Amino acid sequence: MKVAIMQPYFFPYIGYFQLINAVDKFIIYDDVNYINRGWINRNNILVNDAAHLIQVPLVGASQNKLINEIEIVPDTKWKNKLLKTIHQSYVKAPFLNPIYTLVESVLTEETKSISALNLAAIKSVCDYIGIQTEIITSSADYNNKHLKAEHRILDICEQVSADTYINPSGGIELYDKSTFLHKNINLQFLKSNNIAYNQNKNEFIPWLSIIDLLMCLDKDELNNYLKQYQLT
Repeated sequence: MKVAIMQPYFFPYIGYFQLINAVDKFIIYDDVNYINRGWINRNNILVNDAAHLIQVPLVGASQNKLINEIEIVPDTKWKNKLLKTIHQSYVKAPFLNPIYTLVESVLTEETKSISALNLAAIKSVCDYIGIQTEIITSSADYNNKHLKAEHRILDICEQVSADTYINPSGGIELYDKSTFLHKNINLQFLKSNNIAYNQNKNEFIPWLSIIDLLMCLDKDELNNYLKQYQLT
């Protein structure tokens, strides 16, 4: 059983979906503290040939609250504005119609919390691409909020009988392979290859929201990029 655990990000970049695709069970870490200025409620898309930050407005966002406790602003103004920005920015993209419909469906869904919104977005993208990994939330099953950091990750891995835990390469300094091996779990780190594709502009801008790739690439190309990474 290969497992990965990540916080719920807003239409995250391709590496997030590479990680989902690389495991049997992907756990959305929704009952940990919210991080200000992270990727939980914002991401970058391409606007006027430059990276442009889009974000979901939140009610009382605080690092003293759990992610699944934070609600989104309950009005349609920001959603309509965001959808207009996306449509105008990608009006010439080859896959505008299906992807705009996908994003619109997520944003207009009756969700109150940012974690629920992001879960819907992540699952919708997986369904579109054809990723079949099981996706669940940490708040649903594991009853281990009293544990912290690496100890909590290990506990979840043990509860699901994982033999492999895969983390993005940014966690190399956080997790120790020998600690996981002591629990008979193989710790691996995923590093995305440099990915470039046709954005219909001169200078390629990497690591944008998955929205950019979805707008530009067909499903076969997307599935090819899902495999463009190294495990160490």
